[in-house]
Amino acid sequence: MSEGSLRLFFALWPAAAVRMDLGSAAAALPLAAPARRVPAVNYHLTVAFIGEVPALQYESLRDIGRGVHAGRCEISLDSYEYWPKPECVVALARRVPPALQSLWDELHAALAAAGFGLRAKQLRPHVTLVRHCLAQPAWPALAPILWPADALCLVRSDTRAAAAVYTVLDRWPLLDKPPPR
Repeated sequence: MSEGSLRLFFALWPAAAVRMDLGSAAAALPLAAPARRVPAVNYHLTVAFIGEVPALQYESLRDIGRGVHAGRCEISLDSYEYWPKPECVVALARRVPPALQSLWDELHAALAAAGFGLRAKQLRPHVTLVRHCLAQPAWPALAPILWPADALCLVRSDTRAAAAVYTVLDRWPLLDKPPPR
């Protein structure tokens, strides 16, 4: 990260009870070195990864987050999945709630209109539980973890240390009911 730049993303941030359930799901996985569990404080669901941007663009991203008018939803993380390329295990939602898809669509459209080029082509709601996992571990069935998502966050990622440090910079409540389109 260069001086005067920020590594940012938009995410849903779980409440303490959801983090606890995710931590239990991660603890149930048998791991072999060099795999390591993600600290519970870092659990999140990325809605849009921006990447490194000049600090001057921070206000523009805050305006985009403030302008999102999506509804609350409940996400059911109900399956483990191993992703070999990033060498991680995630808790995955097999079904995308319509309100979450609407949030993703609205946010990505606003980011594209503002000139932020994003790589994600579709939403795959997940939370990373384990990193540096070289092979798929055997795992038990995952009892659904219900996550009432009620706010969108703009988060700074600092990956210079041994473990990533995520800082929620801004938070906007999701609506009880999305406005009619």
